[in-house]
Amino acid sequence: MDDEQQKLELYLNHRGELINYAAGIVGCRMMAEDVVQEAYLRFHRPSERPDVTTPVGYLFRIVRNLAVDWARRLALERRHVDIVEDPPAVAEDRATPEETASHRQELALVLEALAELPDRTRQALEMHRFGGMTLEEIGRRLEISPALAHGLIHKALIHCQARLRTKNPDR
Repeated sequence: MDDEQQKLELYLNHRGELINYAAGIVGCRMMAEDVVQEAYLRFHRPSERPDVTTPVGYLFRIVRNLAVDWARRLALERRHVDIVEDPPAVAEDRATPEETASHRQELALVLEALAELPDRTRQALEMHRFGGMTLEEIGRRLEISPALAHGLIHKALIHCQARLRTKNPDR
């Protein structure tokens, strides 16, 4: 099997099987893909044995040998690398008491701002931001055009932002 095109077709036809075979040996699909790629390069290389009777078997043999070598190398590396038993301490992703208090104050301001809005404007904002509704859905529900729904939502957001700025000028 000397023809490069035939070798490529054979490789492509069996690539998935070769990866699964190598993954069973090395224990990782990503490494198995590397093994199979390297196997193809060796398979594609002109060999001293031009009379390979079963090219598929020969390709699987190359994959097996490479995968076993990789697995041995990984095992050796793991023995010689100091593995940290306990991962390093990581700060929790939790708000500080000060941040929690600040967020509660902002929430109270937003709720006050929402209460100050006309009903239809407040409903449009709540449907869009909390209900996940589209402008078309809001328009149908409130019996207004999508453009008017957009305008109401925009107006409500500007009002809420202005309320937050009056209490927090650095915002």
